[in-house]
Parts: sequence; C-alpha cells; structure tokens
Amino acid sequence: MRKYINPILLVIVITFSCTSPEGGMSIAVSFASEASPESLDGRLILLLSTSDDREPRFQISDGLNTQLIFGQNVDQMAPGDEIIFDNSIFGYPYESLKDVPAGDYYVQALLHKYETFNLSTGHTVKLPMDDGEGQQWNRSPGNLLSDPVKVKIDPSGSETIRIQMNQVIPPIEPPEDTEWIKHIKMKSDLLTEFWGRDMYLGAHVLLPEGFDEHPEAKYPLMIFHGHFPYDFGGFRTIPPDPDLEPVYSERFDVEGYNIIQQQEAYEQYKKWISEDFPRFLIIEIQHPTPYYDDSYAVNSASQGPWGDALTYELIPYIEEKFRGQGQPWSRFLYGGSTGGWEALAVQVMYPDEYNGCFAACPDPIDFRAYCLTNIYEDKNAYYYESEHKRVLVPGRRNYLGHVNVSVRDYNYRELALGDKSRSGQQWDIWEATYSPQGENGYPVRLWDKYTGDINPVVAEYWKENYDLRYILERDWSTIGKKLEGKINIYCGDMDNYYLNNAVYLMEEFLESTTDPYYGGEVDYGDRAEHCWNGDQENPNHISRLRYNTMYVNKILKRIEESAPQDADLTSWRY
Repeated sequence: MRKYINPILLVIVITFSCTSPEGGMSIAVSFASEASPESLDGRLILLLSTSDDREPRFQISDGLNTQLIFGQNVDQMAPGDEIIFDNSIFGYPYESLKDVPAGDYYVQALLHKYETFNLSTGHTVKLPMDDGEGQQWNRSPGNLLSDPVKVKIDPSGSETIRIQMNQVIPPIEPPEDTEWIKHIKMKSDLLTEFWGRDMYLGAHVLLPEGFDEHPEAKYPLMIFHGHFPYDFGGFRTIPPDPDLEPVYSERFDVEGYNIIQQQEAYEQYKKWISEDFPRFLIIEIQHPTPYYDDSYAVNSASQGPWGDALTYELIPYIEEKFRGQGQPWSRFLYGGSTGGWEALAVQVMYPDEYNGCFAACPDPIDFRAYCLTNIYEDKNAYYYESEHKRVLVPGRRNYLGHVNVSVRDYNYRELALGDKSRSGQQWDIWEATYSPQGENGYPVRLWDKYTGDINPVVAEYWKENYDLRYILERDWSTIGKKLEGKINIYCGDMDNYYLNNAVYLMEEFLESTTDPYYGGEVDYGDRAEHCWNGDQENPNHISRLRYNTMYVNKILKRIEESAPQDADLTSWRY
C-alpha cells in the first residue's frame, strides 16, 4: 500500500469546521464532479484503519485483524453534497464513532452504487448491479473512492473532518478464450422479465481433449457450482512459474501454497489430456445477482427464477453449442460450501434433469442446524437463552474448536455494509434466497439484524421452501425414486462453520429411507475443516484443489448403472 501522508493532499481533501450536529467528532464525505457529474444512489461507506499495509477497503473482515467500517444509505447524492458520519451511524466492530479509540487512522470513503430495478412483482428496489467483479463492494467498477489519508481521530473532540471521493474504480477486463477454455454469455429471458432490465448468464467451459478432432462425439456435462469465478480455476497448461515467490497460507499453515496451487493446476491439465481419462465438458457458472456473487441456483421470491434460468436456458444452450449429450443421465452437479448446497438443492428441486450430485461441505441443509441455530425453536440467533448470562453464539472455529467470530459479528459487519439484505455477504444472501418478498420489495428478515430475534413466520416459510432435509422427508414418496443413487454428501467433522451438524441430521433421514433407499453416500473427514470434499487420503489444502477430477470415477460408475439402453456411451470414450 502507498504511504498516504501527503501534506498537499491533506490540505486539499481534509479540513476542519464546526461541531457536528449530533455532538462530538464527525466526518463529512462528498464526491467531486469529475468523479461523477450525476446524482447517485447507494451505500456510502467510511473506512478507518490503523495499518497502512493496504487500502482500508481491503482490511475489513470477520477475523481478529479487521479494521473499522461505518455505512449509511444515500439517495440522489449530488456532487458537492456532504454526508455526515457522526455518532448515530452504525459501524463494525465499533457500533459508533464515539467508541473508536483516539489515535491516528488512515481514512477512506467509498460509494457502493445502487441501480433502480422495476421488478415484475410490481416493486421498485435499489440494489448494486454486478459489473464483472462478482459482487465485491470494495472493487466493483463504477464505485466512487477516495485516496486514504492519515488523520487524527478524537471522538471526544468537536471537529468535522472532510473527505472527498475523487476517483472511480475502473472496469474489469473479461478473460480471453484459450484452446481449452471458452467463455460464454447469454441473455436470460426469464431473468430479464423478472428484473425489468437485460440480465445475463455466463459460464467458463473446459473442453475435453480431442474436441476438434472428434466432431462426432457428444459429451456428458459436469457442472461445478460455487462462488463467482473470474475464469476457469485450477487448470494450467504450463508448469509452475520458477520465479514465483512462495507465499505462506495462514489458513492451512503451509509455506509456498501459491506454488502448490500452480502445480496442482498443471497436474490437472496433464490428467485431463491423458489417454485413459474420460472426456467430459466441465462448466463453472457465472450467475451473480444484485444480492450476491451467485444466485444459489434456485428460484426465489426476491431474486427471481435463477433455478429455471440455469436449468432450462443456460445448460441446454451450452450443451447445444459444445456438443453435450443434452440428456438428464449425462448431467452431474458438484461443488463445495455454497456450491455444495447448490449442487444438492438443484438435484432435489430438479430431480428429473440431473443424474447425481456431489455436495461437499454444503451450507446448512437442515435449518434445525442453521450453523448453530435452530431457527424453528430458538428465539434468538445471537445469544444462547439464559436468565442471567449473555453468551454469544459462535460463528467460526478452527479444527481445535477455537472461536474468533460470533454470529453477531458476521451480521453486524453486514449491517454496516448494507440494510435490507443488501450487504452482498453470506447471511444476507441466505435471506435474499430463502425469505418471502416483503411489501417493500426486499427480502423479509429471518431475524432482526441488530437484536438477533427470530421471526417464526419467516422460519416456517424457509422450512417449506428451502430446508432440503425437510423437503426430502416431506416429498420422498413422490421424488424418492427419482433421486435414488443421486445424493452424495461430504463434510469435515470440524467444519469451521459447524455445517457438519446439518449433515448429521440429513444422514439420519437418508439412512432411514426404505422406499426406496437413497442409495448414495455420506462421508466425514476426521478433524477436517471447511471445505472437505470426500478425499480420505490427502490433506484438505490439497483435496480442495482437485474438485474437477475427484468425482469422475463415481460419475462413470453412475452412468454405467443408470444410463438408458439407447444412451450414447461410446462417442466420448476415445
């Protein structure tokens, strides 16, 4: 990060004036006409950091090293308008500026721009449209931004510090096609109708060895679900860069993890082109929404028909363009975490369209274990019920059980980033996907974002529409036969986010099914963290890099057992 102690810039950008309207110190933020000549809507974010290692916008997290963030909505903010941050504006990890310890801070302001959508439901909402970055507020093209400047913060003082946003985050260049990887983008009629403006779906397609030399071949399709991918990940046609400086991974306690990642990507390429490797199409989907970096791949009240758009628009389009088999027996779903939930949910909700899912470390698949909250019985998501004690519900642990984040921490950071489920973060996207649409057009809160008090009416809606274990149990008599042999779930028994608890509950149901027996697999990694995916031989930091090859043998076995008699099992086995 640059050292932003520039005396000329300080004179121009920061001035001091009278006492803030709320009393105490305040910070006034504006933007210059050269940054935008137009009035703008959005979330105005103020960032403070004691570290100059990086810009403050890149130092906000849920961990112990997070820096400070405060946020408020702006409507029709015009060039030169001053928006005041005072003690009344909510922040994280300090709720108010008055709680910030006095001292020197690097201060930065950012306007996360909102677009107005006229939904087919009749509602008008303001949300951030993705601009190729995968819904990342701190690097979304078009957002306004100030240079970080060093100031002295004294909450007990009466000064008003003034900051001006004078730059715009530039566009992101899309990835280019290669011999192996193709990038597609298609307009979705279903989503365009719902959102009231053109909406697009994208995908990165990995072509099989011999694709051009075998025009007669039609290929099975492997669909890798997960967070927004800038490009197809984990595939590299050249050995690791010999000049690459090794980088230590704190998460895995591994030195040179960047080199390991490149080596694994190269090994996947060598395996992909080997003579005995089966030929598949693999796709990674781009489906960011105005609420998150992906849609969760299902239809929902506030996000629209993403499940139908992916299953009935995108998948057939890819199969036609790249010679897929185009048949349900030839389509397989897999992924981890968000992608694990999506793989299982898509298989459950479209049982006739896919032939198997491999769901690793899935987001909560039984809302009796919504991480550590039972949304049907618990009254509050942030605190354990007690007459005399106030104990926070943990949000994240390591494999030894050490906790450094609470559920309240996660949600308070999101509340600073955006109200009405608009933070673009994990707990808000669950609401945006699972909740009914409110009278204002936004998702109805499962719980009060500040107090954590749970709304049982919303919990019941979640149960009937998105609790995958409950849906399977409720509907097994009609869909069980269609799902026989298709459900496979993997999770570490020390998942960082306690996701294994919901998997245990799902396994109890699946193993009790008899008509028919589910016929799949549930497996656990001993002391394995997020995102364990079924590999009992390699450590998590290795197995998580092998998603695109590790389920292939199980997929081939499934094809042999389930493909119809007239299925093409030969053209792609060259």
